[in-house]
Amino acid sequence: MPEHTQATRGRLRSLNLTMFLPLLAAVGALLVAIDARTWWHVAVLSLGVVAALVAFVRWAARDISRVALPCLIVTAAVWALGALVVGSDTAFYGIAIVGSLAVPQLPRHRSAAALGLIAYVAVAGAARLLVTQEDVSDVLIAYVIVPGGVTAVLTGFMFPNQRFYGLVAELEEARERDAELAVIRERMRFASDLHDIQGHTLHVVKLKIALAQKLVHSDTERVEQELREVHALVSDTITQTKELAYAQRRLNLSAELENAKNLFEAAGIRVRVDRTAEVDARAGELLGQVLRETTTNILRHAQAEQVRITLSESGIAIVNDGVREAPLPELRGLATLRERVVGNGGELTVEQKDGRFLTAAAFPHGRSDAAL
Repeated sequence: MPEHTQATRGRLRSLNLTMFLPLLAAVGALLVAIDARTWWHVAVLSLGVVAALVAFVRWAARDISRVALPCLIVTAAVWALGALVVGSDTAFYGIAIVGSLAVPQLPRHRSAAALGLIAYVAVAGAARLLVTQEDVSDVLIAYVIVPGGVTAVLTGFMFPNQRFYGLVAELEEARERDAELAVIRERMRFASDLHDIQGHTLHVVKLKIALAQKLVHSDTERVEQELREVHALVSDTITQTKELAYAQRRLNLSAELENAKNLFEAAGIRVRVDRTAEVDARAGELLGQVLRETTTNILRHAQAEQVRITLSESGIAIVNDGVREAPLPELRGLATLRERVVGNGGELTVEQKDGRFLTAAAFPHGRSDAAL
């Protein structure tokens, strides 16, 4: 399972436990206090509440199958004892909780299982008529209609709830795939740039060598000229390839900004761009390199939901959320860029705080001339 999906499910589990577990425990304790008249009544009814809480904890952890059967047996027994012996019309609390959590998790026959659960609750409650002289209508309402109805409502509610959690997981997995696809697109763009550099060079070299072969016996000076041009072309291509590998190839900031927006939007990340001034053309190349490297880092290392890009006359700041609380990761691409930015009179800032990551580069006025 993707790491981001696991993190999302972990947050949902924590939210469920924080919001509902104390409520379930409080309601269960209140019902026990109301219905129990002796210490053994307390023991029996509390056993059903505990089984319900155990099932809820394991359901939140997506692992209820391990405890579903024993919890169902315990809560079913508690309801039967509550109806026949204790005289508690709320003893169905445990089985209503456990059943509504367990039934929607079944791989098949869930509808039949839901009907069977409701039928058991109703039949066990109706058995109260065998051991009491109370008014029949009162018994049917308190031990059959209300318990069966509550169980049916809870179970029916959990079916769409289960689908909701499935959709959340699917959306998170889709987001993970989109982010990976965005990174793949970036790699393809890198490969395309490399092809543009080397493909053109190799084609020209091939033509010049073919020409030199034809003239090797008839025009020695022209052959020497062609070979010198081949040597210069190969040297220039080596330089361009190194610059591309280390994110030092000349870039267009506007094009990089548009590309970053497309990548983020493809990954399901909201992006906001603020321009406080037109960017100084002399600093645009390095700022474009910072934006490209930061975009790749966000897609690979963060679980971002939103990114804000701020452009000034001689600087750029990129802030993203979705950063895990961990030591600042080693980002080699930014480390290489930092050396070049500092070497040209600028400053590159990388900070991580409160789940946000800031990457900012700035060239003070009049100090970016050497950059390009």
